[in-house]
Amino acid sequence: MVVITGASNGVGKYLFEYYKSKGISVIGTYNSTKSDPSELTKVDVSDFNQVSTWINKNINSLELITLINCAGISYNSFAHKADPTEWKRVIEVNLFGTFNLIRCLLPIMRNQKYGRIINISSVVAQKPTAGVSAYAASKSALWGLTKSISAEVGDSDITINTINLGYVSIGMGIEKVPENYQEIIKNQIPSGKFCDPKDVVQTIEYLINTSYINGASIDINGGLI
Repeated sequence: MVVITGASNGVGKYLFEYYKSKGISVIGTYNSTKSDPSELTKVDVSDFNQVSTWINKNINSLELITLINCAGISYNSFAHKADPTEWKRVIEVNLFGTFNLIRCLLPIMRNQKYGRIINISSVVAQKPTAGVSAYAASKSALWGLTKSISAEVGDSDITINTINLGYVSIGMGIEKVPENYQEIIKNQIPSGKFCDPKDVVQTIEYLINTSYINGASIDINGGLI
């Protein structure tokens, strides 16, 4: 069973459709992005009670779980001008939301002695980028979260890893970047192109099938530094 948050847009949507096309049991969430209610469930991942209720409704189908935390929002502002409420909201969704899913699913994984957790981080947590302090802070925090939890679950055939995405050709990675600036970004990437979402799938499949990679932070950015 694959559980995907933020499955109505960008990489999350791509992954949801991929696993669905393969006949694999998959459930997903959406929140602010409109979606077909028969496909996904509206859940604010920053609200632990909503997450817990959703998981409990699906409890009978949750077996051999792979959790892919894609839900995320961004807020662009220079730090000295930032709205503290908007800044905090990014942390609540991107960091607390990721933890809430992990907290609800880990007991099930531990009982079944199997689980795969994949957190989606970003290159902006590594590359100095003006105006995205909230997003960068939330994504870099996932590294520490992943490292700590990996030490707690390694004896139960549960792994937790982080993927640091560069500029992906779909979703939040590039959709908000003006076209004229996209070429400037491409020129900074050694591969000279944006990430194909197929590369994200292949990396996730590798992590699912490899039980000895735990607590890792893997860059998918075409060499961008």
